[in-house]
Amino acid sequence: MTEQMMTAAFYRGNRSFSVEQIKKPVPAAGEVCIRIAYCGICGTDMHVFHGNMDGRVGFERVIGHEMSGTIDSIGADVPDFQPGQRVVVRPLDHCGDCPACNAGHEHICHNLKFLGLDTNGAMQEYWCVPAHTVHRLPDEIRMDYAALIEPVAVACHDVRLSRLKAGEDVVVIGGGPIGVLVAMVARDAGGKVVISEVNPHRLEIAAKLGFDTINPMETDLAEAVISRTASKGADVVFEVSGTQAGADAMTAIASTRGRIVMVAIHASKPQVDMFQFFWRELELIGVRVYEKEDYEKAISIIVNGGVDADTIITDVSALQDIQSAFDNLDSSPTALKSVIKVGE
Repeated sequence: MTEQMMTAAFYRGNRSFSVEQIKKPVPAAGEVCIRIAYCGICGTDMHVFHGNMDGRVGFERVIGHEMSGTIDSIGADVPDFQPGQRVVVRPLDHCGDCPACNAGHEHICHNLKFLGLDTNGAMQEYWCVPAHTVHRLPDEIRMDYAALIEPVAVACHDVRLSRLKAGEDVVVIGGGPIGVLVAMVARDAGGKVVISEVNPHRLEIAAKLGFDTINPMETDLAEAVISRTASKGADVVFEVSGTQAGADAMTAIASTRGRIVMVAIHASKPQVDMFQFFWRELELIGVRVYEKEDYEKAISIIVNGGVDADTIITDVSALQDIQSAFDNLDSSPTALKSVIKVGE
């Protein structure tokens, strides 16, 4: 029997990928093999590209996790899926027996494996994953739109843990891909949302999406928020910029008993004005990845048009062009979400 081959893109270090032909994988027991349609490039993938995660991913890794695809085959002991079903993957493989898992917080398992970083990912034609990570898609969703479900699920988790109520004032600090998606999910939940961003191209995209925007390089952010909220401040602040300026702003613009949601991963420990937590009885909420319900919510929001996928996806490249896709995203000030078309 002739071995089936497939195309895969390997991260090789030094900001480089090699696109190669390798054997098509066979799903083990408890796994499904997915034929990948689309895979988005996320901020974590860019960290890999920049060499910041070489110690974790090495130089033999296929990365990528923001994907959509169709089940090609299933391994033993997988009763709930069948070939031909359209799916996405929630790329978290938990151990099932640590304090976090035993407390029901499998998404922040102490021994968590993130698929596409700690294992090979979706920048290949076929991808074998644990069946428990797979979510079925409704027939009406487009497969390129479905590649946004993973980052939208991040936003759903962030907004859910913020306890946002309809009518509350919201400020999102940072208008990159996750910041814009947080803003869209917060608006979908009834929040009155303002986006703070310094990149003029991202400000244009946010305005096109109908958001009130502030450029803190040109306008005093705290004064603007206080003015817009009748001196109250923001009920919910999402810090998505990962900058010291963002950490400074989050406490300056929060209302009394405001909730600050730390979404960004800061490269170094930021200074935080703890006095404001005492003075205004603020609350700081940490958020990380997503849970099953966030994925189902993300699927629902995209199906119902709560996320403008056409505006969010700014460019699509073929898998063979992955190198130029990463290079262009690294240098382009206009891109928001870049997607790789892996297969049909």
